[in-house]
Amino acid sequence: MTDTVTPAESSAEPSPTPSAEPPAGSPAAAPPPRRSYAKLAADESREDYSLRYAPHSFRRWSPSMVAGTALGGIAYLADFAIGASIVFTYGFTSGLASILTAAVIIFLTGIPIARACATYGLDMDLVTRGAGFGYFGSTLTSLIYASFTFIFFALEGSIMAQAMHQAVGLPVEIGYLVTTLIVIPIVFRGMGALAKVQAWTQPIWIVGMVLPFVVLAFEAPDAWGAFGSFGGTEGAGSGFTWIGFGLGTGVALSLIAQIGEQADYLRFMPAKTEANKRRWNLAVLAAGPGWVIIGAAKQLGGAFLAFVALEAVGKTHALEPIAPQIEALKPWLGTFALPAAAVFVIVSQIKINVTNAYSGSLSWSNFFSRVTHRHPGRVWYIFLNLAIALTLMEMNMFAFLGKLLGFYSNVGIAWIAAVAADLVINKRAGWSPPYIEFKRAYLYSVNPAGFGAMVIASTVSILAFFGFFGTYAEAFSTFIAAGLALVLCPLIAWATKGRYYLARPNPVNGPGVEVADVTATHDCAVCETAYELPDIADCPVQSGPICSLCCSLDAECGDVCRKDPAAAGPVLMPVPTVPTVPQAAAKV
Repeated sequence: MTDTVTPAESSAEPSPTPSAEPPAGSPAAAPPPRRSYAKLAADESREDYSLRYAPHSFRRWSPSMVAGTALGGIAYLADFAIGASIVFTYGFTSGLASILTAAVIIFLTGIPIARACATYGLDMDLVTRGAGFGYFGSTLTSLIYASFTFIFFALEGSIMAQAMHQAVGLPVEIGYLVTTLIVIPIVFRGMGALAKVQAWTQPIWIVGMVLPFVVLAFEAPDAWGAFGSFGGTEGAGSGFTWIGFGLGTGVALSLIAQIGEQADYLRFMPAKTEANKRRWNLAVLAAGPGWVIIGAAKQLGGAFLAFVALEAVGKTHALEPIAPQIEALKPWLGTFALPAAAVFVIVSQIKINVTNAYSGSLSWSNFFSRVTHRHPGRVWYIFLNLAIALTLMEMNMFAFLGKLLGFYSNVGIAWIAAVAADLVINKRAGWSPPYIEFKRAYLYSVNPAGFGAMVIASTVSILAFFGFFGTYAEAFSTFIAAGLALVLCPLIAWATKGRYYLARPNPVNGPGVEVADVTATHDCAVCETAYELPDIADCPVQSGPICSLCCSLDAECGDVCRKDPAAAGPVLMPVPTVPTVPQAAAKV
């Protein structure tokens, strides 16, 4: 093992175990070797604290910069395709009600999650651990989140490939490969590169987004009125139907896991202070749940553009965002409509797919680090995520858009609703700790409050989705998932008296600890690197503090600290200074 590598995120090898005391008179045992780090895992400019708390020393961006980067990631045109698919299938009235209802649900559940991630510097996986799922219980949600990123990468990549086929005649099969490879250099560089790409491309995206609607306002002023009476292409009719409303809402709710991608940026939000409080709150609201306001508008706008282009290009091409974009721009741009639309689509898809690939690498890292106790670096998991996405594209998943997203939303909403219930209800009722505990050393492997609620809710809703409980239950399966998760998470926490949240007390966040400077650092006994207080735990095996990642990767400790909390002892003590950043025990 080397002792010269600067640690960042992880180790590629198991942690050392302590040596037994040598017999009296014998030579002293050699100290255990330091953990060695894979080269890419040791580069913080690429790793971005992918498996741990994001320290305040790393959060060097302003609230507006973080918010702008997060919102840049929602430039995707899948909203256009999703909105068009809903309205074409269920008609305008039911489609409108579905899109707006889903937006309200996504917005409300996103508020507490966004605030928790921004306050504690944690991504969605780490928040899920402490919000009712437990250390290993959240591995399932890591897979759910990873599937969200590669499903939507494939969807967005398909849209980009369609644009390149229209613009230069590139076969879509080759286009799928190009759209996959083009994001790798950007995602490799981490948050710094992503922030620059989002900022540089934002003006092009804004012009491309607004221009088609400006053209139609002048060239087809009566189109909105005709759109309002549109009955779809499947014979649903222009009136409201409960079945269409339920099914359409299920498709729109597939986007609920997008809050995880917003959280991957929000964890870099600087500390909230009296000076920046207003800007901080606004930035978190806008970049967290606020994304869905723009998303819902894009779904309706995409449906409108598809409706206007329907007669000219046919249903199949109307559902592909590039064709309606071209038709809308033709009156003003003529032959330049095609290249202009292609540039807009390609820029939009790059903006979102760098986020999909980045978030996917974080999710896979979290999953495999707990299952294998190894972590070669976040960047290697970019290739796993992109390989799955490319396979889905080559299988033409775009053709099964509605069914795939409708099924996925049952699981996604059960997860997000359970986390939101814990943050809003359980913590205020005192059944859950008032802070987010994400470290293995203090968590039970599985917490039945969140994990149990999600499993039960998603299982029942999936059975409903496949028609086991009748037509109406099938249509409203996502409402079943949300309702059960919201009720069961607090109910299980109350029934178990919150005993499965903490395996042992954390001395830094324990009763009576009112002040602690979370920027104070402690040296990890394994990697010998200083980490801020929230990233450190007591370790009886190491007889000292250990960072959260070295703790996660330890395959030989036997979880002594959790099985026998008394053996751990208060090795780590809070630093009694007036905090310059939010307290470690601050409530969400």
